[in-house]
Amino acid sequence: MENTVPSRVWLEISLAKLRRNLARIKAAVSPCGVIAVLKANAYGLGVDRIAEALAAEGVAGFAVAEPREALRLVPLGRPVQILGGLLPHELPATVAAGLIHPLTSPEIARAISAEAVRQGRTVACDIKLDTGMGRMGILWDGAVPVIAEITRLPNLACTGLYSHFPVAYRAGEEYTRQQIERFLMVLRELGHQGIRFERIHIANSDAINNFPVTTRLPFTHARTGINLHGSFDSEGLRALKLEPVLTLKARLVQSRVLPAGMSLGYGLTYTLSRDTRVGTVAAGYADGLPLALSNRGDVLIRGRLCPILGRVSMDYCTVSLEDCPDAREGDEVICLGGEGPRAITVDKWAQLKSTHPYEIICSFGSRVERRYLEG
Repeated sequence: MENTVPSRVWLEISLAKLRRNLARIKAAVSPCGVIAVLKANAYGLGVDRIAEALAAEGVAGFAVAEPREALRLVPLGRPVQILGGLLPHELPATVAAGLIHPLTSPEIARAISAEAVRQGRTVACDIKLDTGMGRMGILWDGAVPVIAEITRLPNLACTGLYSHFPVAYRAGEEYTRQQIERFLMVLRELGHQGIRFERIHIANSDAINNFPVTTRLPFTHARTGINLHGSFDSEGLRALKLEPVLTLKARLVQSRVLPAGMSLGYGLTYTLSRDTRVGTVAAGYADGLPLALSNRGDVLIRGRLCPILGRVSMDYCTVSLEDCPDAREGDEVICLGGEGPRAITVDKWAQLKSTHPYEIICSFGSRVERRYLEG
């Protein structure tokens, strides 16, 4: 049976703002090309429509975390790079698809080479250099002979070298400067051996804003994910003038006056000091509202801030309608987003939850409908 009931909680994603953000990022990093990082279903926003919009605007390529994400993007005709590690059983599909493979160790490089030989293909590869992230890759100290050996493996086109930053959101951070120096040192030493690359990239969204040197020669590309959505890390500079692309909305399902002395929600964490008009909003932590909003956050109804009263539950939250007495059941509620000084930002939620904006954006639940706005 077809479900024709409109969703009571939805995420509006402005493709027009997404395109404008991409244009500003492209201008900032030029002549570097922009690689759009679309891992985890474009951070939960829905990779298909996001990728289509970015491809139409001439993004240089896409980057994801693992093979299943990568294979989904192949039909768009842009280079697709896997940033994370690969497992041997994944290689038949990734080699056949023509993906850019990450070379994170000599062992996986030999496995990719063997599969490429078996299929009679030449595989494009970017070598992952660990300059201090400590997660995966070839450690910078002693990397040159290891990389030289890898480049001699059959059927591998080692066209790229890349690395990643753990603290590039801290402007001027010495650790990040050391990572850049390590990367450039390895690049120079490889160059002295005649090993050169077409794709050289280390900048992420944080580095674009805080370490613009990583978007200049010899670097050829810059990776960006969260900046495309108009968000930044909670720390560091915000050099780019970007627009938030997302708004989380829900419906008001009840409005009533509750008596003084009544407690609200699980745990009875809020007790009314006087008779109060209280509204129930059809959105809870299953939809992405942080539990940390309990008794601390707000929503927007009819352009007015309405404080959240009591604990956010899985499906609902209750709010004060004292400053919005004309609110009616069925009214649109902005849980995240809005314009001007009353806007409820991703940053505000991240601060209340003591986390970073990445987690906020990735947290919208499966029943939250994604709606894409062209205008």
